[in-house]
Amino acid sequence: MTSAFPVTRTLAGRTVSGPPVVLIHGFASSATSDWPAEYWADPLAAAGRETVVVHLPGHPGGPRVAEAAEVVAARVVDALAECAGAEEVDVVGYSLGARLAWDLASHPKVSVRRLVLGGLSPREPFAAVDLGAARAAVQGGPSPDDPLTGAIAAMAAAGDADSLLNLVEGLASEPFDPGPGVPRVPTLFLAGRQDVMAHGIEQLVARVPGARLRQVAGDHRGALVGVEFREAVFEFLGAR
Repeated sequence: MTSAFPVTRTLAGRTVSGPPVVLIHGFASSATSDWPAEYWADPLAAAGRETVVVHLPGHPGGPRVAEAAEVVAARVVDALAECAGAEEVDVVGYSLGARLAWDLASHPKVSVRRLVLGGLSPREPFAAVDLGAARAAVQGGPSPDDPLTGAIAAMAAAGDADSLLNLVEGLASEPFDPGPGVPRVPTLFLAGRQDVMAHGIEQLVARVPGARLRQVAGDHRGALVGVEFREAVFEFLGAR
């Protein structure tokens, strides 16, 4: 799976004020849930910015995932690079989307001007998932004893469970490693003050030259849907 994922584009008006903004959603969510047009595409268009909202595999609007080999991290990032295109872009990712955006920023085929990483964990959670137990649970078996595996199974069961667990397996085969591909572009980290999933994000901020961290109100979901988060993104991208 190296071709581009489906995207929803919202074109800016006649006056363009900056590069397109690529938005990458989180795990077991959707592009429309994480980036509702009235809060993202519409105000960005009014500010003269085109949006490219990516629909990740295994999620609503994205391709199904038949096997894990289709969605190892390198292949997913290659497909995201196709979505971004050859022109300069700004990139905003949340949770899983931020983990992918970290690698996308150093992809040789992408020119990223500014990068926003929201709700990013410094650890690779998928590598710790017991996939056998998770697959059994979504098929009606017992709930996993491991809390993380249970949470992933519950999230997968609410959508296309097979595709989502194949995605987990594929990404876990190439765990997130913040060492080799440190972003070299202006970067803003955002995390909810009550977001336990982003605990330790300061470790990542310290790796990125000149990066800034801003704490906003809310837990993992609450931070993303809050006004404070959007205002911080728009200000950083110069889209206010």
